[in-house]
Amino acid sequence: MSELQTMRLDKWLWCARFYKTRSLAVEEIGKGRVTVNGQNAKASRELRAGDTVALRQGPVARTVVVRGLMPSRGPASVAQGLYAETADSLAERERLAEQRRLAPEPAATLTEGRPTKRDRRDIDRTRGTDWNDRWSASID
Repeated sequence: MSELQTMRLDKWLWCARFYKTRSLAVEEIGKGRVTVNGQNAKASRELRAGDTVALRQGPVARTVVVRGLMPSRGPASVAQGLYAETADSLAERERLAEQRRLAPEPAATLTEGRPTKRDRRDIDRTRGTDWNDRWSASID
């Protein structure tokens, strides 16, 4: 961590490794998914140590307090020292992770989808109908 006093929000999000590129950080800020001290911010917003940043990474919402600023992007171990996640944010993430873990498997509903050809033939056999019986037009 350096003696920087302020830093652009988009650059800090990139340096702290919340987003893979600065342009992704700018995009998320533009969509209103990042707030600083409870207010919507622009990418050029100057960030200082002690500011609170609320952001979303996909379905995950985080609230972090800025602990330091770095002039460039560094290793992940150093980037984790740039912020401290709040206790409420950690608890909420754990609760949502547990909720996702206990949720039903989405693939389990695939057995109840559209019938296959084989299923259709079985349905027709049980109904006592034939392919030709389905058509409304008749030769008569």
